[in-house]
Amino acid sequence: MGKSQITNHKCQTNCNNQNSNDRNKKSVCNLVLGAWNLFVIWCLVLGIFLMGCGRKVSEEVENIPVSVVKVEKDTLKETLFYVGDIKAKDEAIIYPRVTGKIIEKRAGEGDSVKKGDALVYIDRDEVGFQFQEAPVESPIDGIVGRIYVDVGTRVLPQTPIGLVVNMDVVKVRVDVVERDLPKIRKGQVARVLVDAYSDEIFEGTVERVSPVVDLISRTALVEIKILNYDRRLKPGMFARIKILIREKEDVLIIPKDAILKEDSSNYVFVVKDNKAHRQKIETGLHENSKFEVINGLKEGEFVVTMGNTRLKKGDMVEIIER
Repeated sequence: MGKSQITNHKCQTNCNNQNSNDRNKKSVCNLVLGAWNLFVIWCLVLGIFLMGCGRKVSEEVENIPVSVVKVEKDTLKETLFYVGDIKAKDEAIIYPRVTGKIIEKRAGEGDSVKKGDALVYIDRDEVGFQFQEAPVESPIDGIVGRIYVDVGTRVLPQTPIGLVVNMDVVKVRVDVVERDLPKIRKGQVARVLVDAYSDEIFEGTVERVSPVVDLISRTALVEIKILNYDRRLKPGMFARIKILIREKEDVLIIPKDAILKEDSSNYVFVVKDNKAHRQKIETGLHENSKFEVINGLKEGEFVVTMGNTRLKKGDMVEIIER
């Protein structure tokens, strides 16, 4: 083989090797590019999947469970609450007019007596004198509440003999604080509750309002009269009094649990289309846990009563109880 042929053969061999290396490099590049494209596609798919899961979790977290009530119209009564002891309207502690010894008892606890009936008789056993037996008489019609002496007891004019009460009408005296006095007037209805008849309400009326305020307690005496012809209310019973001040009919009512406070304002959360809307309101009368709404709500709207402390304006909610 000549020198020129050898040279040509080497050049051709080098060219072939170069072409082979280029093809190998191109294959490697294609493989790398394909792998990168697959990685990018996988990342996109994974991102979309995670975004969907995240949105679902977010939606689940944002749906806050709440209880709601419907805004309705009702009647409200403004009342004042006081306590006192029941007493007979007319009662008398009876004393003798003379000194002597009890020789006879004519009446006992629970007996009915008329004015002038004798409860006991006294023997005026003064030496050298002879007297008729002296009666100790009831000054009023009523029931004998107590007899404080027994036969043989020696008594003086200052010794109490018995207690007679007229139970057909009873009264309760309460000390009303100064700020409530302008609200109370004669003839107002009062409801009386006693432990002996816990399921029953006795009705009375305000009969007397004292014009004088005590300088120490800053209270005035108010007297409640209750008819008691069946004599179930006994003097000495503890009574809880509700004095009806005023009554309003056909007013919007919501429960106390629905009302939230911020500074000096009241507001509630109204649910519309499963979304919480913060609404400022103005309240009026209240009776127990029911409050009148003067401004801010309409009849038929739903306000949140449980879960409202967690809410913000625009939160999505899930109603779990109506």
